[in-house]
Amino acid sequence: MEDLDALEEIAEFLDHHTEMGRRYGFVQILDEFRRSLLRELDYRQEAQNLTLLRRNLSEFSAIVVPAPIEDFTTSRVLTMEYVSGTKITTLSPVALLEVNGAALAEQLFRAYLKQILVDGFFHADPHPGNVLVTDAGQIALLDLGMVGRIAPRLQEPLLQLLLAISEGHSDDAVRFALKVGEVRPDFDEPEFSRRVADLVGRHQDAELRNMQVGKAVLEIGRISGDVGLRLPSELTMLGKTLLNLDQIAEALDPTFNPNASIRKNAAEIMRGRLLKSASPGNMFGGILELKEFMERLPGRVNKILDTVANNQLEVKVDAIDEARLMAGFQKVANRITLGLVLAALIIGAAMLMRVETSFRILGYPGLAIIFFLVAAGGGIALMLSILLKDE
Repeated sequence: MEDLDALEEIAEFLDHHTEMGRRYGFVQILDEFRRSLLRELDYRQEAQNLTLLRRNLSEFSAIVVPAPIEDFTTSRVLTMEYVSGTKITTLSPVALLEVNGAALAEQLFRAYLKQILVDGFFHADPHPGNVLVTDAGQIALLDLGMVGRIAPRLQEPLLQLLLAISEGHSDDAVRFALKVGEVRPDFDEPEFSRRVADLVGRHQDAELRNMQVGKAVLEIGRISGDVGLRLPSELTMLGKTLLNLDQIAEALDPTFNPNASIRKNAAEIMRGRLLKSASPGNMFGGILELKEFMERLPGRVNKILDTVANNQLEVKVDAIDEARLMAGFQKVANRITLGLVLAALIIGAAMLMRVETSFRILGYPGLAIIFFLVAAGGGIALMLSILLKDE
């Protein structure tokens, strides 16, 4: 905890005193890391994570999540079902021939897309030590101390962002990144569009074995920070998770194409999101909102009709500052008028120079010289006002 407090002080200093800190928001990233680490240190929380992930992935026959043994689990001890298997990275080529690596990679990737984009709860640390190939030829996911959560409002834009990357549509990738990000005052949109287009183009043209969705997501996060767009901290953990997942999938099947998997499973993911939104809880909430709306509708309609009948209906448009705009117009009109007056004085003075008169100043007709001096003073005053007061 002391180390985290020290890191927080450093992060706050960087955020307030460096350009990099203002762009990336290290305090926000550290807060996400702190929450994840504290959850990981409590084994009761990890047991709940195992139970939830086991339930969410029950439809995937090739994915195994060990169940916790609650009677023997405390905050410092986690007891769960024993799973016999081998780390993927230690499997020999002969052992890989005995399992259907392509099918396992596809189902594992599909399971993670469901976790991220439908459930909003995912295993955030799928490195080779936490992913086993069981003796029965299944994939076992272990160590759920580190998990990620994606808010519902971010799930659909993230799906659209992944689809845009996989399809090579850089304009759509920029649009969906802007949808989930926070635009800062120094945001450089043309530079962001150019760099994302270059990234998506390189990602699409890569060989199948080099395609890494996680790397692309992390790269978009780095580009966003460089140009003044702050993306949600969840995106950093998501990119790290997908990067580890790319390595696991490549170990199972070197020809696995994550882009093709995203495109192929997009329809199923959308179906899952629709089914989730049509759950009894959501439907009941919608019915309650509709009931409240119908109860208040007659009163609101009567209030509107009374306002119209009493000629009290007002429409307010807060688009521009009308007072400031009119003041600007008035200033322009005043200066044009003053300019015309000064021009008239100069022309009048020039004409009076030819009139013979006994009243002279420095040998010139006095009235003409007075006109010239007044015009010169007015011109100098107008110039000073423009230089000192105008923005």
